[in-house]
Amino acid sequence: MGSAVDLGNNNMGEFKHLVIVKFKEDVVVDDILKGLENLVAEIDAVKSFEWGQDLESQELLRQGFTHVFLMTFDKKEDYAVFQSHPKHQEFSAIFSTVIEKLVLLDFPPTLVKTPPKAAPPEAPPEAPPA
Repeated sequence: MGSAVDLGNNNMGEFKHLVIVKFKEDVVVDDILKGLENLVAEIDAVKSFEWGQDLESQELLRQGFTHVFLMTFDKKEDYAVFQSHPKHQEFSAIFSTVIEKLVLLDFPPTLVKTPPKAAPPEAPPEAPPA
């Protein structure tokens, strides 16, 4: 039996790097976040970078993980450039010392639903005649 989802269908050509982490106690997370933001700003191969902190999940479901980081690359080869970049190598050495546990997934995304297009901005109302 075949799957209803074609896992090989990556029409966008993009490649994603997803990291979910639980930081060690007493880590200054803001310093790590600034370091990550500086890292992705310096490496052109990174198309986009976003991160978030869990605020809603129950501890049982979260299992101690608190932060997620997602990088998008135009193609898998750009991810390889990022992985081998000296700045990434340097930051990874620091990052690994502050992590208690992590989940890391690297994958070509399969787009199921496209985001809605933003509506054009409305023109300001005209002033009534005086």
